[in-house]
Amino acid sequence: MAKEIDRARAQSALAVVKQHPGMALFLASPAIVALGVMWWVFGTGWAAVLLIALLLGGGVALLLKR
Repeated sequence: MAKEIDRARAQSALAVVKQHPGMALFLASPAIVALGVMWWVFGTGWAAVLLIALLLGGGVALLLKR
């Protein structure tokens, strides 16, 4: 149970994204560019694989950080 995301942190992260959407977009821009390049060079399938890998990697990093 120690590895779960608490409600206060989730709400504060959501509040930051609501107040500063440009900062959130700036932080996500390398992943967006990587997805666009992957889609353009290799096609939709590989871009979908990269998106899933990024989402899983972010989730694992979030859970292991605590």
